[in-house]
Amino acid sequence: MKEKNPWHTSMTIIITVIGVIAIVALVTVAVLQNRPVPQKYKYGIVLDAGSSHTALYIYEWPAEKDNNTGRVEQKHSCKVKGKGISSYAAEPEKAGMSLTECMREAEMQVPTKRHHETPLYLGATAGMRLLNMENSLASDKVFQAVEKALQSFPFSYQGARILSGQEEGAFGWVTVNYLDDRLKQGLETTGALDLGGASTQISFVSSNYDISESTSNSVTFRLYGNDYNLYTHSFLCYGKDQVLRMALAHQTQLGPMKISDPCFHPGYSGKRNYTSLYDSPCVSHRKPENAPADFNHTGEGNFSQCQEVVKSLFNFTACKYSRCSFNGVFQPPLQGPFGAFSAYYFVMNFLNLTHTSIPLETVKKNLASYCATPWNQIKKQHLGMVRVKYLAEYCFSGTYILTLLTEGYGFTNETFSNIKFIKEIKGSDAGWTLGYMLNLTNMIPAEAPDSPPLPHAGYVSIVTVIALMLFILLILSLRPIWPRCSKQPQIV
Repeated sequence: MKEKNPWHTSMTIIITVIGVIAIVALVTVAVLQNRPVPQKYKYGIVLDAGSSHTALYIYEWPAEKDNNTGRVEQKHSCKVKGKGISSYAAEPEKAGMSLTECMREAEMQVPTKRHHETPLYLGATAGMRLLNMENSLASDKVFQAVEKALQSFPFSYQGARILSGQEEGAFGWVTVNYLDDRLKQGLETTGALDLGGASTQISFVSSNYDISESTSNSVTFRLYGNDYNLYTHSFLCYGKDQVLRMALAHQTQLGPMKISDPCFHPGYSGKRNYTSLYDSPCVSHRKPENAPADFNHTGEGNFSQCQEVVKSLFNFTACKYSRCSFNGVFQPPLQGPFGAFSAYYFVMNFLNLTHTSIPLETVKKNLASYCATPWNQIKKQHLGMVRVKYLAEYCFSGTYILTLLTEGYGFTNETFSNIKFIKEIKGSDAGWTLGYMLNLTNMIPAEAPDSPPLPHAGYVSIVTVIALMLFILLILSLRPIWPRCSKQPQIV
């Protein structure tokens, strides 16, 4: 019969088991304590009340205690049916009613438990600026109807107001650079080119911008620990719809009964009403006396002559500064890349001219060929795809965009390729709305937020390595016992 001394063997097993359990517990706690938890979100809603239409945007971001660490992204968008709210001046209650369908979509997109805490903003741009200039009482009634409609929904209504042109340009710049992660990483910023129906904005950072020369064009930001001295200007009446009015008004001065328009396709023919043409502060002062009720509008399709018509709408001579863009407005030298969005993108995308790798002269040649295409052929190519009104205007709009960028802002054959025509960035639409909401909710900190010394994956990896090292040391520390255990005397 053999008799063993189990003491050393039992102790070895017990110590080993305790050590293994302790190490497993250490790793488990480290992983569970720092693992990503199911994400909860907060939401914000912004209505962009433009001159030609209204759009609703829903944004979401992580519902963390430090909301500066979460990225804001676009969750949903909805285009309101009908025209912009400024077009309802004669029937203001319809301005509020027009928003109902998109607001009901918002109710479904935002979780019910988040409704009461979701901020709701409406920002009106150049269309309402013009209406306010022309008839402030009508503007107030439109806003009253809009507010009444929006307050009937379960969100946290934060007000409706008219944005200044400077705000519109600056917030568009913030949006573009926020979505592209240029602000948080402190990279060279991208300039913003925005074209709407009633105004156009240019915003960029220039190292050669002397604020004292034109303080009205300066906006200063401190974002993520970096200072930005932004140049921005908004040209009211130079959106694509209002500038078309100005071009037609200019041509009616030459012949009030008929216009042979080089900016419309050859073979195009239509009748326009004088009253509706001049029904805007941008052109009302130009209406000729004793004008007939209507005039005939025909197309010639000549790009070069169209450019001359467009250039006649700019004043390149008046400038009291060291340098100007047009109409006596100061502009520092262009610098860096630019993102061109809104109508810039939609027009150039329709014309298949968004690839700025194509030389500027080739872009002009392609546009000239498009403008010279007979109207009947254009209609056949796009039958049922585009409304005839918009289809007829693409030659003018494309010519205006190229003229504005080159003659107005000063982009050259070499710098034109710095422009990127964009609709969205990383799934979010380019425009002023996101920048507006980020500003109002303080979602972008002035200083760079503190970050943990190690990311979650790095932390877990280091704890795991240390635990394995402790396990190995434990095994090695027990090694002297093993020989003694095997050499214990046995009794037979």
